[in-house]
Amino acid sequence: MYWYKPIQKYTIYTSVLLLLCGSYACTKPEIKETGARLKYFDLKEYFKNEAARLNKQNPEVDKTVGHNGTAENKKVHIGDWEKELNLFTESDINKPAWKLSYNVQANNDSIVYKAKYPELETREIIIRKKAGQVTEITIVNNTHNILYNTTEKLVYAPNAYYLIEKMQQVKIMGANNYRVKGNF
Repeated sequence: MYWYKPIQKYTIYTSVLLLLCGSYACTKPEIKETGARLKYFDLKEYFKNEAARLNKQNPEVDKTVGHNGTAENKKVHIGDWEKELNLFTESDINKPAWKLSYNVQANNDSIVYKAKYPELETREIIIRKKAGQVTEITIVNNTHNILYNTTEKLVYAPNAYYLIEKMQQVKIMGANNYRVKGNF
């Protein structure tokens, strides 16, 4: 059959083209690329800027890491602040689907975001400010399912400290508590 090879050739080209177009169409643009205005405080941008600032300054950090009451303390220089502050960045609530999912209470010195729905992992964000500058960010995350319940409390005070507390209750294995605190 002489017509089989050209059809097979065009089928392969068409399939590859459709696959490429489909994969490009499935990429989700960042909210900034769409030109939309952010509804909530931009945690991603804030911690990206903080990580860049801290990478440049390279401060010595008095870091304490604890697990179930046992702690170890060292003075260290953090090599990758984006990685160190990743849990804070991942708590960003500026997703288009969540634009009406948080109650906002703004005062002169703070902004509080509280989740309206129990299925949202980021339950609360408190941003404290003084003279327009962020003085502290507190984030509470909660994940729960049939097997486990995890609660995270994240606190970041620029030029002072950061704190990560994680309480995890796994049905079969029991409870684990983790604590990381870095003092600048």
